[in-house]
Amino acid sequence: MMNNRFDIKDLSLANQGRERVEWALTEMPVLSAIHDRFVKERPLAGARISGCLHITTETANLARTLKAGGAEIVLCASNPLSTQDDVAAVLVQHYHIPTFAICGEDGSAYYRHIAQALDHKPQLTLDDGADLVSELHKNRSELLAEVIGGTEETTTGVIRLRAMAADHALRFPVIAVNDAMTKHLFDNRYGTGQSTLDGIIRSTNILLAGKTFTVAGYGWCGRGIAMRAKGHGAQVIITEVDPLRALEAAMDGFRVMPMLDAAVCSDFIVTATGNKHVLDQAHFEVIKDDCVIANSGHFNVEINIPALEKLSIKKHRPRSGVEAYQLKNGRTVRLLAGGRLVNLAAAEGHPATVMDVSFANQALSIAYLWQHGADLKNAVYPVPTDIDRQVAVMKLAAMRLSIDSLSREQQTYLSSWKEGT
Repeated sequence: MMNNRFDIKDLSLANQGRERVEWALTEMPVLSAIHDRFVKERPLAGARISGCLHITTETANLARTLKAGGAEIVLCASNPLSTQDDVAAVLVQHYHIPTFAICGEDGSAYYRHIAQALDHKPQLTLDDGADLVSELHKNRSELLAEVIGGTEETTTGVIRLRAMAADHALRFPVIAVNDAMTKHLFDNRYGTGQSTLDGIIRSTNILLAGKTFTVAGYGWCGRGIAMRAKGHGAQVIITEVDPLRALEAAMDGFRVMPMLDAAVCSDFIVTATGNKHVLDQAHFEVIKDDCVIANSGHFNVEINIPALEKLSIKKHRPRSGVEAYQLKNGRTVRLLAGGRLVNLAAAEGHPATVMDVSFANQALSIAYLWQHGADLKNAVYPVPTDIDRQVAVMKLAAMRLSIDSLSREQQTYLSSWKEGT
């Protein structure tokens, strides 16, 4: 269903979507508190925002919060397979937020929707993977003069934006929400860990206990996946290119080896690096028969699917979301979710309580940019420490947890160099 205000699958899904969005909100107390504050303070009054995000129940609650703060917001999808069509419907029908996103859209529709979101002439951007910012710089540069700043949600996007900044190509300041400590702790580690395994289990219904489970990359997301796989009883292998992270993985109790060795013995392989062709032709040539491969990085290039196609003689779909490739050497490789983000394409993404923290950072960072972005240079910035700590304090309060505070004596001791043994 398409017009100049939206392009979604089916408006009749709106009531179903509304119930799920409201259900998610019950697990998002920090964002709810920010919403109530925004209603009173209107910190985003008059701001035009274009957001390229996963269209999920949690994103709907972020968009509602920004709108409550006075913003005019338009949304499109940051992944062709991550849109929840009932959420897109409720955004349009009940929350009156223009949305351009359909689950399963092809590449042409995906970029058309980004273009439609940019037609909003944004002053602020929300991005998850940097596709909107990239398109804005490459194909809609006439709009850049009005952009005050933006935020970036995920590791892959931050990598791309830092590359743009290094090339002096970035034309406005961006806050790397992904790099906030509260984002690492909640979203990348606990959210990606649980939701990735959720997508794998939903897709395959294979018991993980006793299986050999390889995780490519031991960043915050890889740590979370490895932790959860170990909790399911899997024997976990880590592959890495960074010696410090490899050492950390070994000290955390995981086996560490090159991917070429891991492919031979793995029942599952999950990529979580933000890089390209982490699973490549050489790995497919030696991979264990019936190995399940999946990607939890933002883009599907982590798995070299063209190389897999080249080595195959046929493929079929034994289950929804599973493509079984029969290789010329007689082995079978089972690819999940077409190599897209398995936690979103095959499941529902992160639990709402995780996104509560991430989107609290998003909302407060966007408000910060609206007030201070004009004073910032064209660079990638961390989330202001005050915002990061404020989100942590609010989440602790929502969880009914309290902590100690430093006495005046302790504060003096920590700020002095004179007192010792």
